[in-house]
Amino acid sequence: MAKKPLSAWPWENLGSFKYVIYGPLAANVMYSWIYEDSYKHPWCVHILIICALRGFMHQLWNSYNNMLFLGNCRIKQQGVEFKQIDNEWDWDNFILLQGLLATMACLMFPSMDDEFPIWNTKGFITLMLLHVMVSEPLYYWMHRFFHGRYLFTHYHSLHHSSSVPHPFTAGHATFLEHLILSMVIGIPIMGSILMGSGSTSMIYGYVLGFDFMRCMGHSNVEVIHGAIFNKLPFLRYLIYTPTYHSLHHSDMGTNFCLFMPLFDAMWNTLNSNSWQLHNKITSNSGENGRVPDFVFLAHILDVMSAMHIPFVNRSFASIPFSTRIFLLPFWPATLMILLMMWAWSKTFLLTFYNLRGRLYQTWVVPRFGFQYFLPFAADGINKKIEEAILKADRMGVKVISLAALNKNEALNGGGTLFVNKHPQLKVRVCHGNTLSAAVIVKEIPKDVKEVFLTGSTSKLGRAIALYLSRRHVRVLMLTSSTERFQKIQKEAPTDTQNYLVHVTKYQAAQNCKTWIAGKWITPWEQSWAPSGTHFHQFVVPPILASRRDCTYGDLAAMRLPEDVEGLGSCEYKLERGVVHACHAGGAVHQLEGWTHHEIGPIDVDRIDLVWEAALKHGFRPVFQP
Repeated sequence: MAKKPLSAWPWENLGSFKYVIYGPLAANVMYSWIYEDSYKHPWCVHILIICALRGFMHQLWNSYNNMLFLGNCRIKQQGVEFKQIDNEWDWDNFILLQGLLATMACLMFPSMDDEFPIWNTKGFITLMLLHVMVSEPLYYWMHRFFHGRYLFTHYHSLHHSSSVPHPFTAGHATFLEHLILSMVIGIPIMGSILMGSGSTSMIYGYVLGFDFMRCMGHSNVEVIHGAIFNKLPFLRYLIYTPTYHSLHHSDMGTNFCLFMPLFDAMWNTLNSNSWQLHNKITSNSGENGRVPDFVFLAHILDVMSAMHIPFVNRSFASIPFSTRIFLLPFWPATLMILLMMWAWSKTFLLTFYNLRGRLYQTWVVPRFGFQYFLPFAADGINKKIEEAILKADRMGVKVISLAALNKNEALNGGGTLFVNKHPQLKVRVCHGNTLSAAVIVKEIPKDVKEVFLTGSTSKLGRAIALYLSRRHVRVLMLTSSTERFQKIQKEAPTDTQNYLVHVTKYQAAQNCKTWIAGKWITPWEQSWAPSGTHFHQFVVPPILASRRDCTYGDLAAMRLPEDVEGLGSCEYKLERGVVHACHAGGAVHQLEGWTHHEIGPIDVDRIDLVWEAALKHGFRPVFQP
């Protein structure tokens, strides 16, 4: 269906280049700063500052809305999915539009070049009167008109396409709607100015206050406690709440007001459940205390990846992680916050999704990756992990899976330390590495007869070597420890022990085109691989792809089932809908209802069983076997 006039944004095909529209304003400010004693057009500076503050305001609300660890009163229990994030990607179009309209107004009225006083009491009174008497009823009726069949279908339905309210949803609307909204916000400001009572604080305060209220109303977190309205009932009609506006999105024939429910009451469109639902949510009833069935216990990798989380930048978190230049200025502040977390923070909830009626959450241990290799930090890290396991046990979580270095053998024996210390645990502790091993061995083509394995005596390396030897694949196990090699070799059946070969140098693999990296391989060490080699890997961080004549696999991962709901963030560098195999392994453990702990060494006999269980439940390999 063709787009109707004024439904599309004029710059919707420009992508990030749309911000060039701010160029003339910025150029004017720079020219005045360099070549003139004072700003010839001070409004240029103010428009740029206000636009920046508006973006920051929305970002703060985004952060608060996604800080799940605060235990906020959430209105809808669903998560924001990738589709909604993509639809709302250009949520800030309205800021650009209103910046342009403000520029046009300033050019049309030369008096705007004069500096306004910082404060004018008369101006504030005039502004509030115009807001209540003009902007509020004007918005109410325009909003009702947009719910007519034609206007809703071609214009307003875009705003209602967001299934879970979010501060960015406030800006997700068509060009026509924001033109009208610009008129609504502009009338009180221009009216006060034209009456000669404008002030700088009035303009800043009203615009930012307007955005604050819009963000609050579209938040999925209730911020006004029901007790306030119970003590002061008249306030219910003067200020709306996130719950109040969420009812408009679910029951679109009610709650049309801008900020004041008074107008819904006057014209008989106030939803009768508004106060009851508000009290229910703020009293923490309903599903706000829902217990997850599965927890994936992760940790912070480094400073840059710490910014790849929804409450820092939702859009960035929805795509695979990569180091971006625009993040570098935030590096020092992020480091300071992480250091404070190191000192005071507890394990916290980061993200969640739903799968077949079950709630799956990711918790984060506030520790950096490098700390796991500091001997003096081991006890503190294990204490944090233990606290998380005991918390999950008290809550009634069924399975908790340890991610990355949280299951390091040298740290806690892959979770053995905690299970032995607390034998009465009801929550099942998993390292998920059985599925990790399955993903790696299933990725290797069946016609391969020889592989080269580094990190061969690690937990995963041992399981991979033993499994492949049973397939009669010759495994060149790189290790400097003859004792460790012989110990693993003795675990293999007698008739397959000869398939395990001890090597101590990379040169031994110069004719082998299948390498499995379980230990970091430098570019020089990779040079021993023949042309056409494929590097499988389970080493963190992944090895550098230094050979153009070779191919490189990703870390062991699996694609979540298609019926997953509420997923809106990527797990580190993995693509959308893909999680690390140890994450998937814990989820499968929960789905199967297995009652054993998956800790310590990998049971090679269970690799095929876990693989088949994962496929049965809809998990799919990322690679094409």
